Amino acid sequence: MPRRPRPDLTEPLFDASVAPDAPLAARMRPRTLEEFVGQPHLVGDDGALTRVVKPGHLPSMVLWGPPGSGKTTLARLLADRAGGSWRQLSAVTSGVADVRALVAEAKALREAGGRTVAFIDELHRFNKSQQDALLPHVEDGTISLIGATTENPYYEINSPLLSRMRVYRLEPLDTDALGAIVDRALTDAERGLGGAALLTEDGRAALLDLAGGDARQALNVLQSAAVTVGDGDIGAEQVAEAAQQRLLAYDRVGDQHYEAASAFIKSMRGNDPDAALYWLASMVAAGEDPTFIARRIVIAASEDVGNADPRALQIAVAAMHATEMIGLPEAQYALAQAAAYVASAPKSNRAGAAYFAALAEVQEKGRLPVPLHLRPSSHRRLAREQGYGKGYLYPHDYADADVDQEYLPDELVGRVFYEPSDEGLELKIGERLQRLRRLRLEARRRGKG
Repeated sequence: MPRRPRPDLTEPLFDASVAPDAPLAARMRPRTLEEFVGQPHLVGDDGALTRVVKPGHLPSMVLWGPPGSGKTTLARLLADRAGGSWRQLSAVTSGVADVRALVAEAKALREAGGRTVAFIDELHRFNKSQQDALLPHVEDGTISLIGATTENPYYEINSPLLSRMRVYRLEPLDTDALGAIVDRALTDAERGLGGAALLTEDGRAALLDLAGGDARQALNVLQSAAVTVGDGDIGAEQVAEAAQQRLLAYDRVGDQHYEAASAFIKSMRGNDPDAALYWLASMVAAGEDPTFIARRIVIAASEDVGNADPRALQIAVAAMHATEMIGLPEAQYALAQAAAYVASAPKSNRAGAAYFAALAEVQEKGRLPVPLHLRPSSHRRLAREQGYGKGYLYPHDYADADVDQEYLPDELVGRVFYEPSDEGLELKIGERLQRLRRLRLEARRRGKG
């Protein structure tokens, strides 16, 4: 078998040149770490990555952060500092065959005395087998892997692979960092607009607000606005026109999805209908699946309102059915009604807490035998023979539709799981249960006497 040609070790890490007609965001990509703006906790003078990444040394890592925070650019610059041969894959378009080809090339380069920096964008989109294919080569140092992801890596990346990588969190760019990037793009004569466009004070404020910490979005809108106005000034109106609409930072399967849903649920639980409606609106406006929202309302109605107001569950389920039947935009009314009701209703989690207390007993002791008098009618004769008198006593034959009769297994007699709160209807439920429990206790004492 012919020997594979050795790679060219003089090959540059990556091609930093960008076509003059490339998007402004691509042209303004930093070429050195000194040009990189933002993330001081990582690349500042005492940043975590500044301390770790040295010439000849680059640990495998995950760069986790929102779009436009600089993940790809930072990966390139760190790889450049460490040295090696840059290879890039996208998890969206690559498969196991691409990973194997990259590894084969990396092994050949390693034999020749070189090293490979493998950058995989959207690493979380690799499935388990694709991630597993990387594992041994990260472990033995064949490649230094840098993965970029907008998703929480602790949820989306296999634990064995993640344990061999360091996770670094990138934050959305703050206003100062984003402003510095925009200002550079406006004045840079080589790669930017070279002073051809003027951004007014209100236009600058509108642009930074709209971008929401996303440098790529800010530069794309700036470029569109500059093309639209020509030699004119770019004000807030031109920024809004170039953007068409506010682009919400939201991923229906990512961190923003879970964060917004968490805020929505906690607002309903916390008796704040205003906040609940805000987070509801933010999810709907960002394109969230309305049935996902409806299910969250149903869960909150049962978990957090419970028997303090049983109508909450009815309204939530009705809203879910309405959403499934009519869809958006009309379903917004049903979702808003249900969310506002659940957020405003009295709260009790006692039913759920009682269930999980009972579940803990089952998990600890196993499923205990059903008392004979509670078994089907065919067992009644056996129940009488075992000392249960007439067997099962029909509650409706007694006052208050209640009779002193044990329903728990013998081992749990007297155990109380459900203790209603003093909220809403559950207050009345609690008063009734207290009365019935007291009467049963008195009846048992009389029986013993």
